[in-house]
Amino acid sequence: MTDFRDSLDDRADAAMPRRTAARTAKLASLPLGIAGRAVGGWGRRLTGQTAEEVNSALSAKAAEQLFEVLGTLKGGAMKFGQALSVFEAAIPDEYAAPYREALTKLQAAAPPMSARQTHRVLAEQLGRAWKQRFADFDDDPAASASIGQVHRGVWHDGRPVAVKVQYPGADEALRSDLRQLQRFSRLFQALAPGTEVKPLLAELAARMDEELDYRAEADNQRGFARAFDQDAQVYIPRVVASSPKVVVTEWVTGTPFARIIGSGTVDQRNEAGRLLAEFHYSSPARARMLHSDPHPGNFMLLDDGRISVLDFGAVAHLPEGAPPTLGRIMRLALDGRSADLLDVLRAEGFVRPRADVDADDVYKYLLPFVAPLTEERFHFSRRWAQKQALRMGDVRSQDFRTARSLNLPPHWLQIHRVTAGAVGILCQLDAELALRSIVERWQPGFAS
Repeated sequence: MTDFRDSLDDRADAAMPRRTAARTAKLASLPLGIAGRAVGGWGRRLTGQTAEEVNSALSAKAAEQLFEVLGTLKGGAMKFGQALSVFEAAIPDEYAAPYREALTKLQAAAPPMSARQTHRVLAEQLGRAWKQRFADFDDDPAASASIGQVHRGVWHDGRPVAVKVQYPGADEALRSDLRQLQRFSRLFQALAPGTEVKPLLAELAARMDEELDYRAEADNQRGFARAFDQDAQVYIPRVVASSPKVVVTEWVTGTPFARIIGSGTVDQRNEAGRLLAEFHYSSPARARMLHSDPHPGNFMLLDDGRISVLDFGAVAHLPEGAPPTLGRIMRLALDGRSADLLDVLRAEGFVRPRADVDADDVYKYLLPFVAPLTEERFHFSRRWAQKQALRMGDVRSQDFRTARSLNLPPHWLQIHRVTAGAVGILCQLDAELALRSIVERWQPGFAS
């Protein structure tokens, strides 16, 4: 009878709501709430409030509701929130405060599993004698992730370790959340200016099986650790032990990028940005992989000046390295060779079939994206990100019409999303760095 009650207690204490109906109801409340506030907003406009005042109020309420629900549900919902978080820099300053506050909460914490549940998962994954593998284990989680939580411990050989434990029911919840979120992708589009939410969700759904298997994550991390072994700029924590739902890695202490974004010095911001860009562009050549979960919670600056990278559940495998076509597109845009640029884009599938598009219009649309490569040092800022978001979102502009003729081929989706995410973090950091020299060194096809 005691075991049965313990089982009931575990269900009551569960950190991740597992019943599909309950999770669906929470997610369904988001678009309904956003739509309801939009109707109320029209009413307030009729009573004299300006569009800007109404939009500001709607943005605050939408952000509060969105990230409160996403953070509570975890799973695919929290993963989606983290993916959106890097685009926060593109939200106009007067509307951004509630987003920043909500995103900080989302990245920092979420309701934990009970100690009993955590021990049960550890026993299932590491064996009944799992405690003997640790000299110490802290039952209180040090951090939470989209499908698991991280505990601090000491391995039996004295090494401080991070122990990531997957939430029971994470697989079921992840699939349910992403199916539901895809249904409402149009309503969420307004919360991520300058990015396409529907393909973002499709890509997250396509990669969910990889993220659910911590053995695959451990293999990815081992590959990165080998590639950057003894590197003077990048530190990848080593994997200590792994199983399908538990991964144990070396513990890393440093300054999280979220803290640097909030209160870092100019030098810290610039150096964090430089190290992030160096890691992003060098990984395909050095590791034949691309870290594909770019949000501030996965990066920290160590006291010795290196960047440490965490969470390798989402990784793009690039056995041939970064595609040279990407470098060639950058180069043609920089050189103003609009006709050649359009030919390459058509050949690679970036232009919709039978689309009648002008080469100069395409060139003008893409030129701002390579602006960071036109200067020896470029200042990534929220203002620059906001300008790009407004440009792409202005339905009256030629850029908007041009974009409707373009297409993002499926095999380019992940690289595009990760690069956009990295740029989003650079803008949050307000970093100034010599990006062009990094791209010249690491991006095939750019220098030729």
